[in-house]
Formats: sequence, C-alpha cells, structure tokens
Amino acid sequence: MRALWKGAISFGLVHIPVRLYAATARRALRFRRLHAPCGTPVQYRKWCPNCRSEVADEELAQGFEYERNRFVRFDPEELEALPAFSRRTVEILDFVRLEEIDPVYFDRTYYLEPAEGGLKAYHLLRRVMEDRRRIAVARVAIREREALGAVRGYGPALALSTMFWPDEVRSTAALEGLAAVPGFSDAELGTALALVDNLTSPFEPGRYADRRREALEDLVRAKVEGRDVHEYRKPETAKVADLLEALRASVEMTRTEGNGRRTATTDA
Repeated sequence: MRALWKGAISFGLVHIPVRLYAATARRALRFRRLHAPCGTPVQYRKWCPNCRSEVADEELAQGFEYERNRFVRFDPEELEALPAFSRRTVEILDFVRLEEIDPVYFDRTYYLEPAEGGLKAYHLLRRVMEDRRRIAVARVAIREREALGAVRGYGPALALSTMFWPDEVRSTAALEGLAAVPGFSDAELGTALALVDNLTSPFEPGRYADRRREALEDLVRAKVEGRDVHEYRKPETAKVADLLEALRASVEMTRTEGNGRRTATTDA
C-alpha cells in the first residue's frame, strides 16, 4: 500500500510519528459512457455557456451559490486566511467508549502505521486504549477537509475512522412515518424475537459477497472471451487538421507557381 501522508498522532505533549493508509477500496466495476453509434468514450469538458467556450484551469474561480444562480466569489488569499487545518496531525481531543458513538457518524477508515521513532509510543497508546476499553476522538484533515475522527485498535494496528460533524447528521424528526408507534400483541412480539434468535450468529465478513458485482464480473469476462468487444482508437484529429492546412497551403503555393510558369511560357 502507498501512504497518503506521513504525520503524527498528538495528545498532550506526546507526538507519535505515523503513516496514513486507506483501509478500504471500492471494488465496484465502473462503466464509461460511450457514444452508441461509434463506441467512442464521451468527453466531459469544463464549458462556459455564457462565453460558449471551453474554460482553462487558470480561468477557474471559487464560488459559493448562496441562492439559486447567485454566487459570491473568493480569492485564494481569502481562503488561505481562514483557520488552518491540522495538517498531517491526528489531534486527540478526548477518550470515550466506542458504544457511545452511533455508527451513523462514521465515514471512511484509514490505517495508522508507526513511523520511525514512534513504535513504542504507538503500541503503548493501543494497549492503554484496549485496557481501558476506550477510543480516541480526534481532529484530522484529509484531502483539504477537516473532520472529526475516531482512533481505535484494529487487530495489531490503530485505525482512524473519519466522522461527520454533528450538524452533518440529519435529524429523524422530519420522518413523518414515525409520528405514531403501534402496539404489538405478545404473540407478534414473541414470534419476532424467535425469528431474530434463529438468525443470530457471530459476524463473519467472509460469509457475505456482492452478488451483483460478481455476476457483472462474470458477464464482462464472458464478453471478453467471446470477443464481444469494441477497440477504441483515438481519432487523429490534430493530424487531419494539419493535413488540411498543408493541402490548402500547397494549393495556394502551386497556384502562384503555376501562374508564374504559365506567364513564363506565354512570354516565351
């Protein structure tokens, strides 16, 4: 695996050098949109509908849409003046019990690996959290976004799960279907409990699979083996344009030279 960055876990006056790695990777197959008549991949360009032209990167500006079709713009200097991220630092704020955090708060998970000089402190932190059955709530910035994080033991390693901020978790109050809770008979409740008991087992991740993705992989494999494929070759548009210009220039050149030769012949 390739480290996303090298930084430190920080709490109190303790700094533990670590490297950060993505712990998960999506394996879903990604389709590309093709132009059906010719099978060419469709391009998506930055386009200004007002100027009716493609926009270069150096012409882009940051804007926030505060009302529909109304924006405020920001200069890079204004954004740089905002409070700085805790870059490459996992700043531990508190230690809490894992069961106190609802799973709705968790986003993505990363592995933390001890870097040079941090091995002993790294494993001491992992051991202490394990003994006290605590996890650490931290502040961290990843990919230009600051987030809450939860540092916990994961086997022999420490894992960091980024978390949503409290105001990013939607309330259930807007769910009108929860306005009333119906009553249950003893038979209904008992039968439901028996069903849950019958289906209860230890969590074994290997028992579960993405059936649709596996079926799609089989379909892709069958199409490739059956040669039901389309090979895309990038059109040489630039060369064609150059050839056309060269032909036009040649026509003009030969017209001039031809007139000169005809004039010389006539004079002779």
